[in-house]
Amino acid sequence: MPPPDAGVPPELLAEYRRAVALQVKALEACAGRLDRNPSDRDALAEFRREVHKVRGSAGSYGFPEASELAAGMEETAKDWLGHAEEVRMDRGGMARWFAHRLAEFIEPDRKVDAAAPARRATAATSTVPEVICVEDDHSLAELLAYGLESRGYRYATYQNGAEALEALLALDTAGRRPLILLDVDLPGLDGFSLFQRLERERPGAYRVVFTSVHSQEDEQMRALEAGALDYLVKPISLRVMLEKIRRWTGR
Repeated sequence: MPPPDAGVPPELLAEYRRAVALQVKALEACAGRLDRNPSDRDALAEFRREVHKVRGSAGSYGFPEASELAAGMEETAKDWLGHAEEVRMDRGGMARWFAHRLAEFIEPDRKVDAAAPARRATAATSTVPEVICVEDDHSLAELLAYGLESRGYRYATYQNGAEALEALLALDTAGRRPLILLDVDLPGLDGFSLFQRLERERPGAYRVVFTSVHSQEDEQMRALEAGALDYLVKPISLRVMLEKIRRWTGR
């Protein structure tokens, strides 16, 4: 990973990295508490506070990917706190994974292998993806992949619109209708253009939900009038996203 380019003096950057190291320890401590009790409100509140700090500061110090990842994680933490007793995923594992990813962003020489979530066994033997994520933000795609993996979904991810279109046009869906989470702003081919090609060349083969940072009403109406299933404005919490996916896929 190249060094940050935010015009921050080296001594301040070094101080920030030391502060983040303490944050990582605090996040790992929260993860340990959530391992023991995933409904621990004090641990959930502390975890949300620490994630919020990362969201607010990382971009200013030249780590925009860490800030973007924290934005999605903060929405998830808010949901956890608001529904403390509704435990549907490994909160401790998720918190620990975020701490490790943060360390890798801020201290690229420090490599920590976060434990992968346990895959849930499913009765289905099909290899057709249930969910296809087309998202050029690697951090957000990684966060969603973690959640899908934890729930045992068959999924595929693409980061380039043109590459995704080529794969989707060729994919044998075996009569199923995979759900596509389609970012609007993509390299190679934007989301709306990709959707139009799919509708023209493979009508009805996929169900599409647009995702975007653009919250304007006309953008949302454009997607819905074109035939999209829904339009989600980022950041959206992982818990909410997974619940929507569960309903869309009929799980």
